[in-house]
Amino acid sequence: MDFEILAEGYERMTKTTSRTELTNILVDILKRTPSELLSQVSYLTQGKLYPDFEGIEIGMAEKSIVKVLEKTYGAEPSSIESLLRESGDLGDVAAKLSDRKTQTLFSGEPLTVESVYSTLGDIARTSGSGSSSLRMNKLAKLYNSATGLEAKFLTRFVTGKLRLGVADFSVLDALSIVFTGSKESRPSLEKAYNLTSDLGEVARLLSKGGIKAIEKVVVIPGKPVRPMLAERMESAEQIIEQMNRRASSEFKLDGERVQAHKTSNGAITLFSRRLEKITPQYLDVRDSLGTVKAKNFILEGEVVAVDSTTGKYLPFQELMHRRRKYDVEEAARKYPVQLNLFDVLYFDDKQAIDESYEKRRKILETSVLTGGLDREKIKLVPAHMVTSSSEINSMMTESLAAGCEGLVVKDLKSTYRAGAREYAWIKFKPEYRKEMRDTLDLTIVGANHGRGRRAGVYGAFLLAAYDRKSDSFKTTTKVGTGFSDMDLEKLSASLKPSKVDERPSRVDATVDSEQWFEPSIVIEIVASEITLSPIYTAGLGLIRQGSGFALRFPKFTGRVREDKAPEDSTTVQELYEMYLKQTRHLESTTSPLEES
Repeated sequence: MDFEILAEGYERMTKTTSRTELTNILVDILKRTPSELLSQVSYLTQGKLYPDFEGIEIGMAEKSIVKVLEKTYGAEPSSIESLLRESGDLGDVAAKLSDRKTQTLFSGEPLTVESVYSTLGDIARTSGSGSSSLRMNKLAKLYNSATGLEAKFLTRFVTGKLRLGVADFSVLDALSIVFTGSKESRPSLEKAYNLTSDLGEVARLLSKGGIKAIEKVVVIPGKPVRPMLAERMESAEQIIEQMNRRASSEFKLDGERVQAHKTSNGAITLFSRRLEKITPQYLDVRDSLGTVKAKNFILEGEVVAVDSTTGKYLPFQELMHRRRKYDVEEAARKYPVQLNLFDVLYFDDKQAIDESYEKRRKILETSVLTGGLDREKIKLVPAHMVTSSSEINSMMTESLAAGCEGLVVKDLKSTYRAGAREYAWIKFKPEYRKEMRDTLDLTIVGANHGRGRRAGVYGAFLLAAYDRKSDSFKTTTKVGTGFSDMDLEKLSASLKPSKVDERPSRVDATVDSEQWFEPSIVIEIVASEITLSPIYTAGLGLIRQGSGFALRFPKFTGRVREDKAPEDSTTVQELYEMYLKQTRHLESTTSPLEES
């Protein structure tokens, strides 16, 4: 398959902001893709070579790519610098250099998807002494055979700036249309994706065995499962009614969610909420899990920092000391942690994901916590059966006293619904009084440049909530307070790969921004209340015609939610429910947002 087909399709995708048109272009690409290449094309369209949990990335710096462009096209450094200042996009620079190629070091055949994917895979896996030169030579061979358009998207891919505006679910829609004729099979594909976290595998199975193969997908140790999520509710009485007056109430710990996998060969891997490998951060937890008596398993829990003298839970910030590449053993000694398990999806060669919560909890209690298990490092999340609102409120008091955030109340009959956010699990935090006490996790989609002391970094950020129905990001506030100088420097650097010249197709905004970003970074915010405003699009028209939800006096808490993908942001539906909750506690919540 000619790589040119992908490059031309990607170029068309960058020219549209229509979600329907993006899907149609994807459908056209996939129809032209041989079945044996569907998984590779699916990965490439995501801007990756493998699923996230493999942890394999290209990892080439722009400086190295500039050197490759100099070598391949015989361009002077000053010429490349000038072109880069002019366009701001190294991909555009590569396209211009290719189109006016003056020197050829290799005589290559036209690029194919197979050759590009294979070579990029070699580049990603090349390491050790002399690897930098080897990687650059491999990339140069691709450039030498590339047209201008192909060079543009090769460059954007290796720099991590493909920026097609395509979400995973758009690819699932396109796959459903190509192989079943409509989007009606999308739920089945999404379920398979949630169970495997591997879009390429879903595409491969669909092309080989159709929907029947998709419906046979089960969880497998070693492949992380997209986590089940909880909804919010405002009162203990509402929650117990939703649960038919019988449920399990668990402490909501202030830590990092972890999914632990043990495969049949004995290897234990820890995955984050975003399904990235984080085993090196918690080698002590991995070793403790080795005492679990089972051939294999998939367990979920929360890693929390603990006080070594009292055993009490410590705030999330203490875990940040474990996020390091060096002196890991020293950090483990100085900052002890504990894994509090709350679910089991697979255990000792048996599927547990479709069992009821009640049965899964029993497996944890009777099968996991047995024998010589390290009880200091591994425990169960504290949980009690509740049948009344007073019991929930009593446990809330107990949870807060232990240093936790609140409760998660769970339906005893519910199965584990991978990737779903449903009322089978309900988050319950302290009620609103005079102001919001809950936090919001919102995605940065835009920014304004700093002034004065903040010159050189971004000084304020445009934030958005996630709209699950439209798979888009709806703006809800700008925030410029709560940031230290170091926070702004780190965020400005982290956002650099996500910069785009125009508003991304997945961002729904009416306000302008000096700089736009593809949704990538989630930050935690507190605010005094949710109000209505005509300038934001989150929940537009849900309460008042022409007005959406805004935050009054928003402030950054200091926490970047590295454990959350943009799609895990606070949703528009959650904002709606929180707004309704406030109207029952506050006399007035409908004043327009006052810009500060």
